[in-house]
Amino acid sequence: MAVKPIISAQLYTLRDFLKTPADIAKTLARVKRIGYDSAQISGFGPIEASELRRIMLAAGVEPIGAHIGVDQFRSDFASVISDCHKWGVGYVAIPWLDCSKLKSVEAWKTLAKEFNAYGKACAREGIVLQYHNHMSEFEKFGVKNGKGGTMFLEALFRYTDPRYLQAELDLAWVARGNQSPAAWALKMKGRLDQVHVKDWGVLNNEPIWRAVGEGGIDWPTVFKACKAAGTRYYIVEQDSCPITGDPFLSLSVSRKNVKALGLG
Repeated sequence: MAVKPIISAQLYTLRDFLKTPADIAKTLARVKRIGYDSAQISGFGPIEASELRRIMLAAGVEPIGAHIGVDQFRSDFASVISDCHKWGVGYVAIPWLDCSKLKSVEAWKTLAKEFNAYGKACAREGIVLQYHNHMSEFEKFGVKNGKGGTMFLEALFRYTDPRYLQAELDLAWVARGNQSPAAWALKMKGRLDQVHVKDWGVLNNEPIWRAVGEGGIDWPTVFKACKAAGTRYYIVEQDSCPITGDPFLSLSVSRKNVKALGLG
């Protein structure tokens, strides 16, 4: 039996409207009205984790995961686990790495050992650890005479244990890295429960973020690949909204387009 896809909002999109508990409650009510019944935690002002969960559930928006920086994993791993339990989420993603010093096999193996340890500890707590990519992960190290080399993101998943680290592919950043989102989804089959969906367009001869379905990504092909990879959660995000100037409107356009594309 096919598993119904879950369409969620990435709340980082609305970070300017999440500064206080009162702001958060108003924003989540709007998120619900737009058509999102769940969301990923990111971009909030100061708020206690259990209080955030209470506000989200009161608005009818279930927390389905969170982004937590690698620095917190390194300095206070216990708080990562505690916050995830208080939020009631089963997924936590490291959202970014400074790849500038990770330009050798040894460096990636060392990082992989660290991430495997976090992932194993998370698994004991019923939490899935993920890594969320940007564009820099598609750079290569080990290029010789202009040939060959290993892509950063390939190294990360080659040297980490599939039991302890999943991908949370940001499909638009994959496209911006001159890679195929569909091919990467299939490459991550079995370790791709969640993906980020957003789109790219062009304005004044420069690439810009667009709502899903309003840019150049071939979503029917990408969604087919994600389904084959076992993806269940499709998390809508937009880093900025230069066309609409309104992140709520951009999330609404994305939600309607995702439904029209057949995801529900």
